[in-house]
Amino acid sequence: MLADLPRTPDNPRVIAGRVKGTHMKNLGAPWGVVRAWANLNDVRIHDLGHSFASRAPALGQSLPMIGKLLGHRRAQTTAR
Repeated sequence: MLADLPRTPDNPRVIAGRVKGTHMKNLGAPWGVVRAWANLNDVRIHDLGHSFASRAPALGQSLPMIGKLLGHRRAQTTAR
């Protein structure tokens, strides 16, 4: 699905930001559209991170890798 998304030339980001070469920083409006479409009005993006972090170890991901994918700076944050 991600491979089929239209891309901005010379931008490696899946969802390009308004400034050339950056990613979208505010997902509030797009996330609202997704939630309404999926009838998930009480689900926050933050909740998805928790779900990912809970399931990733069972799929063989290491805590350092999970932390990196979640954008954590400290291993202790991921370990919690």
